[in-house]
Amino acid sequence: MTSDTGAVKAAVDAAFRDEWGRVVATLIRTTGDWDLAEECAQDAFALALQRWPRDGIPGRPGAWLTTAARNRAIDVLRRKAVGAAKLREVAAMSREPEPDAGDSGSDESGVPDDRLRLMFTCCHPALSLEARVALTLRTLAGLTTAEIARAFLSSEPTMAKRLVRAKQKIQNAGIPYRVPPAYLLPERTPGVLGVLYLLFNEGYSATAGADLVRQNLCAEAIRLARVLATLMPDEAEAAGLLALMLLHHARRAARLDAHGDLVTLEDQDRGQWDTAEIAEGVLLLNGALRRGQLGPYQVQAAIAACHATAPTPQDTDWAQIAGLYEQLARFLPTAVVALNHAVAVGMAQGPAAGLPLVAALEASGKLAGYHLLPATRADLLRRLGRRSEAAVAYREALELASTDAERRFLRRRLAETGEPA
Repeated sequence: MTSDTGAVKAAVDAAFRDEWGRVVATLIRTTGDWDLAEECAQDAFALALQRWPRDGIPGRPGAWLTTAARNRAIDVLRRKAVGAAKLREVAAMSREPEPDAGDSGSDESGVPDDRLRLMFTCCHPALSLEARVALTLRTLAGLTTAEIARAFLSSEPTMAKRLVRAKQKIQNAGIPYRVPPAYLLPERTPGVLGVLYLLFNEGYSATAGADLVRQNLCAEAIRLARVLATLMPDEAEAAGLLALMLLHHARRAARLDAHGDLVTLEDQDRGQWDTAEIAEGVLLLNGALRRGQLGPYQVQAAIAACHATAPTPQDTDWAQIAGLYEQLARFLPTAVVALNHAVAVGMAQGPAAGLPLVAALEASGKLAGYHLLPATRADLLRRLGRRSEAAVAYREALELASTDAERRFLRRRLAETGEPA
């Protein structure tokens, strides 16, 4: 039995998107070795590219890959074995039952999903929040170091060093690689929420490549957020994050046109928005707010709800959104939040009111290299009729944009100024 090479590559690509986290999580659980787990998972996917054209695509790719990766890990451990304890570890792995993709087990923590359990494990309080998020995105979500660096507005070499330091800290400090008991889970919740949020964001607005939206990452983040919200029903921010994801995800069908080009919020066909997801998001948000434990994810969900529940662009309550961004800045005093506040002020009070806020951000240098900063300035200038200045800013944004869809959108905006590209 043989399979078409193109079909195999597509199947392996799909399996990487869907199964990488599960494969790595299983190996980390069984070996306790971070680097070995990633190395053997990579070997399993490489083996699939060799074997599947000859043997056919398996009915359960995830189980096939997990078995291949585990067998590879056994071989590596056997070669490295220098004592009876290591040999017993190899023997124990060899006796493990065949993995079932639908059965991830549970433990005393009460966390029912292997990947979510390992997110809690990675999010040890001894690590900085950034290190927890970055390490989990790399290990369990399969994001590249470059993708994680862009998510943190950092350079790839800097992020690579941070990942290495995080692993070394776990090893040198003797941090146990296990899920904590249920009563200790809350102290790790902020890191897990951060992981899920960045995972969703990387899917919702990919930081590089041909695709602006990576639906598999969005779907995985939402799935895990649902598990977390069910696991911790009294955690308002878990419900707030799930609400935020759903309210954004509800607009997915309208964000790109038939050619894959970006459609701005004001130009989207609101008839394509998923009303069921919007209703669920609003319901979750209201329930979270009633708990009286306000946090940044709930505020962001409230902003998303203002957009999602407005029947038309003209009905959007930009004044309320600007106020919510001011509230968000008290939780997250970041330059990106300040930029979004400037956009909201420009919509609520007019573009002339937003320009000084953008100018202050540019002067600070905090968003250097971030394409949305010059793009925002360009949009405000365009709306004021200052076309030549807008064209200069659009060209600056074009040089910084990292996805094809964003570049096409900026070229269209540049063309609208009447200035040469």
